[in-house]
Amino acid sequence: MESLSKLSGISLVLLFLLSCSTFASREDSDTPNPNGNVTIKWDVLTWTPDGYVAVATIFNFQRYRQIQAPGWTLGWTWAKKEVIWNMMGGQTTEQGDCSRFKGNIPHSCKKDPTVVDLLPGTPYNQQIANCCKGGVLSSWFKDPANALSAFQVMVGDAGTTNKTVRLPRNFTFKAPGHGYICGPAKIVKPTKFITPDKRRVTQALMTWKVTCTYSRFLAQKTPS
Repeated sequence: MESLSKLSGISLVLLFLLSCSTFASREDSDTPNPNGNVTIKWDVLTWTPDGYVAVATIFNFQRYRQIQAPGWTLGWTWAKKEVIWNMMGGQTTEQGDCSRFKGNIPHSCKKDPTVVDLLPGTPYNQQIANCCKGGVLSSWFKDPANALSAFQVMVGDAGTTNKTVRLPRNFTFKAPGHGYICGPAKIVKPTKFITPDKRRVTQALMTWKVTCTYSRFLAQKTPS
């Protein structure tokens, strides 16, 4: 009986250790890198008579978590009465009320637009580099080349200099089954671009970044 009791005790210990190992492995696969995040970078490339043209790039710097179909959605609130005249590589989900315009109608007049990626197979004249993946992103650790997405936006009724542009606010980043909390946009050093021949360096007129981190609490509230 004593030996049987010892065997039972050993079995319980082994079962406990096995369950802990299984739980730990699941946690490792579900828990993001503490330093991982989704970063949205806006580069103002040129000024226009009533605003600017910018490229927004989304980087999935998370170690393991990927963005699956139907892909990401990015939203924000304009600081003033900005409108989106045109977009390439992405589109807003709603046009909003553009009744104050006559002739040329903006792509979007919403105060709080939501942008989605275009689908693969989009005509080339509507594409830019790193667009049109249907919002699907790999993780930076697994496949850096497919861990970023970009779209171009022409903004009107906005500032036309570094001192008059007002940064968008209340950024939101959403992905299927995941919840993210985004911080405020912050102006950073202008991005530098190297020409293909590597003989010349240009830079953005203005750059700002937004960092969004995964929230397990929001993910639990979001239906998958």
